Amino acid sequence: MGLIYALGAYLSWGLVVPVHFRLLDAVPATSILAHRIVWSAVLVTGLLVALRRRVRSPFPLRPRHGLLVLSAVLIGVNWLLYLRAVQSGHMLDASLGYFINPLMSVVLGAAVLGERLRPVQVAAVSLAAGAVLLAVVVAGHLPWVSLALAASFSLYGLVRKVVGVDAMVGFAAETAVLLPVALGYLVLFAPPVVTGDPVRAGLLVLTGVTTALPLIWFAAAAERLTLATLGLMQYLAPSCLLVLSVVAYGERLEPHRMMLFGLIWLALALYAADAYRAARRARAA
Repeated sequence: MGLIYALGAYLSWGLVVPVHFRLLDAVPATSILAHRIVWSAVLVTGLLVALRRRVRSPFPLRPRHGLLVLSAVLIGVNWLLYLRAVQSGHMLDASLGYFINPLMSVVLGAAVLGERLRPVQVAAVSLAAGAVLLAVVVAGHLPWVSLALAASFSLYGLVRKVVGVDAMVGFAAETAVLLPVALGYLVLFAPPVVTGDPVRAGLLVLTGVTTALPLIWFAAAAERLTLATLGLMQYLAPSCLLVLSVVAYGERLEPHRMMLFGLIWLALALYAADAYRAARRARAA
């Protein structure tokens, strides 16, 4: 079942979510984000009530739990960046961002948590950094969308690791933090995007489902699969997004982008192989 949960999560993130957002092209990204927060809050609250006996309580509250405010801001920024990338025809940039993300997480782990990097990890991170610099030289501009997505999600993962609360409880807390802002925006500033259009209204409500369910499936997969397996499967989502952007939406994979993706994939191959070997050694010990 763990494999099925993981496939459900990653295929949702790589295929279902971007297609869903493209179907809402006529709706401003900020409005979609606000609806996403509202309906995610509704869904996760209902799930917490239904599963209250199976969810690990965060009580007693500790000072570090206040960091959930920061994680809420980070995931909100990440969602907005992703929405704008998908709606503006920059799915390739979004895909690249989520390929870079694991390598950026390695750097944050070393810099903030004092985790020691193995030589192969250093080589992988150095190769990825060199690839980005080379792309800047060739293309003449920084892939800021990719880097911003990777940075916001890596920082989000770091904060959630430090907080250490149940995945669903943490997500509920984050949506609760963002909910007043989302509701305020919808009431005061958002244009009337659903008037007389039940299909669009339904798609906006479903943003809660396509946001919360993959996260729940991912949490279920994490409980059942080894970290090595989960780590290797995480590249399924950006890979699907890459194929979708080129095949379905006609984005161009220019030579400098092909070079950048190729070098990032090489760095990820080094990283994944090293992680797999480390996991095997840990199991054998």
